[in-house]
Amino acid sequence: MYDYPLYRPPSESNSLIIQVTLGCSHNKCNFCNMYKSKKFTIKSFEDIKTDVNYFREMYSHVEKIFLADGDALIIPTEKLKEILTLIRNTFSECRRVTLYGTPKSILGKTHQELKELKDLGLYMIYMGVESGSDEVLNDINKGVSSNEIIDAARIVKNADILLSVTVIAGVGGIEKSDIHAIKTGKLISDMAPNYLGVLTLMVEEETDLYNKILKKEFKLLSDREILNEIGILIQHINVNESVTFRCNHASNYVSLRGSLPEDKEKLLNQINYDLKTNQIKQEEYRRL
Repeated sequence: MYDYPLYRPPSESNSLIIQVTLGCSHNKCNFCNMYKSKKFTIKSFEDIKTDVNYFREMYSHVEKIFLADGDALIIPTEKLKEILTLIRNTFSECRRVTLYGTPKSILGKTHQELKELKDLGLYMIYMGVESGSDEVLNDINKGVSSNEIIDAARIVKNADILLSVTVIAGVGGIEKSDIHAIKTGKLISDMAPNYLGVLTLMVEEETDLYNKILKKEFKLLSDREILNEIGILIQHINVNESVTFRCNHASNYVSLRGSLPEDKEKLLNQINYDLKTNQIKQEEYRRL
């Protein structure tokens, strides 16, 4: 039924996954090999309908559905509306449909198109931001600028669709750690997403970043430096609207969670405590 590998956000662990695309429309980020084995494809509506009907027979009650793979929002709006209508008609009990959307795919939708998708059940969009520094975004071959990311966030929020974003601690390396943290904090302040998740860079073999590390062109941060960078990031997040903050992914060394701006000082105090009491190992972080 599925074309593997198959990925979904941690918060979608209890969701039914329906694969409407294969791979990622961008698939050029230098740190990522999630979809390197796949050629990006939008599945036919008939194939999607077959999958939906199969899952309806298999599951008697489905409340949450996640549309995979890496950038389902890239699907032309009329076809995506067909898919959402099919889901609504088949799973009448479903209360939320979510998907990944790249900044470019979001910018390719009009306000009216996103409102129509919202009305058909699109509840939340997950967007990988990675960094707020244009230097780092260029280094990792993200394919968009920080201003474009901000514009994409505003489009989503103006359509009353929830926005969940992720950034990656350590993705700028030692050389650009400070600028990455500061600029990312300021970017999040401008975006004010509903949810913010901080991941820690995990180096995968057969990526451009892996090769840069082998050539000594990129130096990884130590555990303590990663945590310090997250602290700088939080220091530079200033939002008026509540942002649910999570830094509890399997890639992270210390689990942090709270709401910004309410828990900003609490989060910074926890980071300072962990650094001062040597809760973080001294040895350098390595994923090779």
